[in-house]
Amino acid sequence: MKRSWSHWVRAAVAGAVGLVLVAGCSGKSTTDSDVGDGVVTLKINFWGDFGLQDLKTRYEADHPNIRIQLNSGEYNAQHEDLQKKLVAGSGAADIAAIDEGFMVQFRSQSDKFVNLLDKGAGSYESKYLPWKWKQSLSADGKTQIGLGTDVGGLAMCYRTDLFKAAGLPIERDQVSALWPTWDKFIEVGQRYTGKTNKKFIDSGTNLFNPILGQQPVGFYNEQDQLQMEQGPMVAFDYTVKAIQAGLSANLASFQADWDKGFTSGSFAVLACPAWMLGHIKDTAPGTQGKWDIAAVPGGGGNWGGSFLTIPKQGKHVDEAYQLLEWLVQPEQQIEIFKKVGNLPSQPALYADPAIADFKNPFFNDAPVGQIFPKMAQGLTPQYLGRKNGDPGRRGERHHPGAEQDLEAGGAWAEAVKEAEKAGTS
Repeated sequence: MKRSWSHWVRAAVAGAVGLVLVAGCSGKSTTDSDVGDGVVTLKINFWGDFGLQDLKTRYEADHPNIRIQLNSGEYNAQHEDLQKKLVAGSGAADIAAIDEGFMVQFRSQSDKFVNLLDKGAGSYESKYLPWKWKQSLSADGKTQIGLGTDVGGLAMCYRTDLFKAAGLPIERDQVSALWPTWDKFIEVGQRYTGKTNKKFIDSGTNLFNPILGQQPVGFYNEQDQLQMEQGPMVAFDYTVKAIQAGLSANLASFQADWDKGFTSGSFAVLACPAWMLGHIKDTAPGTQGKWDIAAVPGGGGNWGGSFLTIPKQGKHVDEAYQLLEWLVQPEQQIEIFKKVGNLPSQPALYADPAIADFKNPFFNDAPVGQIFPKMAQGLTPQYLGRKNGDPGRRGERHHPGAEQDLEAGGAWAEAVKEAEKAGTS
């Protein structure tokens, strides 16, 4: 059944900015149970690819009494499961990843997590981007429930071969110069579609999210009041303009057709936070050298970023903290960056030659160690709100058919009405 644009916006406001593209893998784990004989099994719940498989092997080799169970599940489901386990008082993973979009919700339940300050994590405060440290800190500043893994940063990934076929420049500096603003970006998209009769972007949703993320205020202000007439209206207007110009392939993120599109050329460009690089590489290995990375229109922004937390109900809290602390050390964070693209939250690492000089061979040797740190250091993060990630009320982040149902007249008024219902329910 087709769904209206307003239905999509209602779902989006319940989940807010930047949460479309962080859905993940199949949910299969690498270990089924404790193995006995004094060996401790530590379960880590996350989504997508956190770059942990090789680290698991290395940690277990150095700690023969530890077995690590990696459980990569679907993004929304992992957060919903964590909330249920916190309410139930048992069953949560020893280490639970939480995305920035859900962090305000979970840090308001700080009594259900181990206070990492009690474990000595206060010594890490100076190592983190100040806003990243604050995101997982309780309102009174007395409880730190997580240590940041990555920050999103934001750029645009594009297919050089498809750009060349459309008569567009392919050098990253020239491509960046094509679209200093979102209006210019849409104009470039129209040139591309006019020349090739193909779609330019993957979806309107994945245009809406980065534009919203660049605004001073998103769906909610810091009093958790809905603010539809500010950032959401700006993002809505540009998204409508792009859809009506025929730029969108209308592909739902992390679905089969979307993944296929990275190889088939269903779209030529998409908003690309640092963590997206690993997904493109894994999904479309045969396109190595065809992708490159340009600046995002509008001047920067952040999309995503996660934390590792320790639910208080766990039976192996000390061992869990030792593992968590090891995972956020520079050596491991640099390894994850080079393998899957996740940009560390600790800015001192950006000066390390292992990051600063790193060029990603899959993306035509794009200097990712320069591109993404500049974004992370220069941004002011947007407040996402307690209702930003309510897993009990979240709908799909993108509804197939929504773009075709978009009506030019009265669409915004309908979207506001639906958003208000979602924000108060």
